[in-house]
Amino acid sequence: NHRHQKIQTSYGSHAITKITMVSHKEFETAGKAPGLQIWRIENMDLKPVPKTLYGNFYTGDAYLLLYTTTAPSYYIHMWMGNECSQDESGAAAIFATQLDDFLGGGPVQFREVQNNESLTFLGYFKAGIKYKQGGVASGFQHVLTNEVDVKRLLHIKGRRAIRATEVEMSWSSFNRGDCFIVDLGKDIYQWCGSDCNRFERLKASQLAIDIRDNERNGRAKLMMVEDGAEPDALIKVLGPKSSIAPATPDDEEVDTSNKKKAALYMISDASGTMKTSVVAQTSPFKQEMLSLDECYILDNGVDKNVFVWKGPNANTSERKVAMKTAEQFIKEKNYSSKTQIQVLPAGGETTLFKQFFSNWKDKDQTTGPTKAYTIGKIAHVEQIPFDASSLHNNKAMAAQHNMVDDGSGKVQIWRVEGGERVPVDPSTYGQFFGGDCYLILYSYKQGSREQHIIYTWQGLKSTQDELAASAFLTVQLDDSMGGAPVQVRVTQGQEPPHLMSLFKGKPMIIHTGGTSRKDGQTKTGSTRLFHIRQSSSRATRAVEVEPSASNLNTNDVFVLKSSDCVFVWKGAGASDEEMVAAKYVVSVLGGKPTDVAEGKEPGGFWSPLGGKKEYQTSSALRNMVKPPRLFGCSNKTGRLMVEEVPGDFTQSDLATDDVMLLDTWDQIFLWIGKEANEVEKTESPKIAKDYVDSDPSGRRGLPITTIKQGAEPPTFTGWFQAWDPHMWETDPLEKIRATAQC
Repeated sequence: NHRHQKIQTSYGSHAITKITMVSHKEFETAGKAPGLQIWRIENMDLKPVPKTLYGNFYTGDAYLLLYTTTAPSYYIHMWMGNECSQDESGAAAIFATQLDDFLGGGPVQFREVQNNESLTFLGYFKAGIKYKQGGVASGFQHVLTNEVDVKRLLHIKGRRAIRATEVEMSWSSFNRGDCFIVDLGKDIYQWCGSDCNRFERLKASQLAIDIRDNERNGRAKLMMVEDGAEPDALIKVLGPKSSIAPATPDDEEVDTSNKKKAALYMISDASGTMKTSVVAQTSPFKQEMLSLDECYILDNGVDKNVFVWKGPNANTSERKVAMKTAEQFIKEKNYSSKTQIQVLPAGGETTLFKQFFSNWKDKDQTTGPTKAYTIGKIAHVEQIPFDASSLHNNKAMAAQHNMVDDGSGKVQIWRVEGGERVPVDPSTYGQFFGGDCYLILYSYKQGSREQHIIYTWQGLKSTQDELAASAFLTVQLDDSMGGAPVQVRVTQGQEPPHLMSLFKGKPMIIHTGGTSRKDGQTKTGSTRLFHIRQSSSRATRAVEVEPSASNLNTNDVFVLKSSDCVFVWKGAGASDEEMVAAKYVVSVLGGKPTDVAEGKEPGGFWSPLGGKKEYQTSSALRNMVKPPRLFGCSNKTGRLMVEEVPGDFTQSDLATDDVMLLDTWDQIFLWIGKEANEVEKTESPKIAKDYVDSDPSGRRGLPITTIKQGAEPPTFTGWFQAWDPHMWETDPLEKIRATAQC
């Protein structure tokens, strides 16, 4: 057994026995293999929970969870039930600190409260979490029960995060809007209210199958029961059926953008007591605000989240009491006791934390041409280099580079003029003016099927009327083609790589303002500067920028045209393809070019740029691709809610009766399920726009791609592991019911 000494310590208002272990026997197996380990606090000690009962939590208890990745990195969660005693939650906190110490201070720590768990925690239990009444104190044990002993009623709530709560075994516990599981040990009945929708039935069935297969080792019989068709066995247990309560709306708060607001504080214990001082009143923050010698609190209490970031060189006492400091902070701010706490070591920051910073760079980000990719919530995956020839059979590459094909298909372009589509002269394809809006129809073959994408390009200087007309004309064009095309809305300056590759090897040229209409051109400035850069998919884009030396960049090529000369400036890190593109830009602008190498500029080069100034001279930091995030937009509760899907998402998380939003960092996808209702369809583009506009890291104007169920391009499907194009050919509910009967 473990050796320990007992010390009186105060935790909250209670004095409890603190156990300072030299080592704990349970720690000997902790983190040795990837996966999840769960312990319950029993009599101030750790007791492992049997694996087949993972996902069951007694509401009177506290638990410690450790999730280990292959890297390895560690995630420690202490979970408290609503009826858990202060002594038990105190012991859980102490064990969490000790486990953190044992694993070298590198784990991320979470404090979890019943019904308010983090997405990371919920992601471990994709089938759902089951809350059981009672706990250690009342003699309830985590044991594989004799099947005859069980008799409980579970109320199932949730569409993304599934929670089953044990309620009183009586008809008065039921309502028509939810699913319930009557668990009688050998027999498990899933009862569905008459107002319960298909996706909720599907999720409830997954949970019922999980109980049968794991808790009963597959030895129980599972039956589906409809409201009004209850078998005698149910009436025998519940008594004669009384009238069932109507559906109750979920009491979730309306999703508002102020949930994304946060403040940043520095923690100090200089005077022997923990104090906080404001670093920044409001997000987005800059990464430089975090000194490696200090600990910080990021306060997102409006959305029930508080983070503590531990600088690697901060003093040990500050680092050790990080969780306690956060709890104290929550009390001082009068935040809800259900507020989520995450304690993060430098280098172990979660997506949720990093989203509050406008310029977050991870230390393993590369400066070369490849990006380190983080797929899913935790796993690191190297970026796949771009290779146009293998696009059709490599969906992950297509998704990472946002390329459905190599751009060699058919292109048609119209300009929005007076509320109509006017064809653009094909000889000028690839040139876009900031005073215009354009519709680009791209058609290509995928196997034997013809596919279509409509890009709606909106200039930053186009009028409100043109913007509205471009949206309307896109819908009209989509309807005329039977609603099959993928729609992509593009704001000037945010062009996706695929759009840049449609112009047969020529660069895409973006003029700041003006228009390509007949007689509509405004006079261009006497000095113009174009910035030429190649994307990861090797397509190039030339963007007109303010003619100032501060806009130069050592990684790229620039074309400078003044009234009397044209220069092609080549940065030290520029590519040959960028030089070729520059020569084409010169041919469009006119004039005889002079090539200039960085550092060897003649005097006449700087004067049109307003003189020599500092500019970007460090090699390009390719942003690490952020983990994709999936959200469901649903108004099943009577108002439109946006909820994130917990854990690593899969294709089956796409609810066919909802609109789903997939955020892949540099673009947003809206996926329209076949059974989504009109409100969801018409309001979701606004939600996507609000989502980007309220993004705490300050991302703005991202391309928003709208796709329909059954017509998903590889740029979307590549974010899902093992995508099955035939998945929805059989009804998912029928499929799971067949599994239930097995």
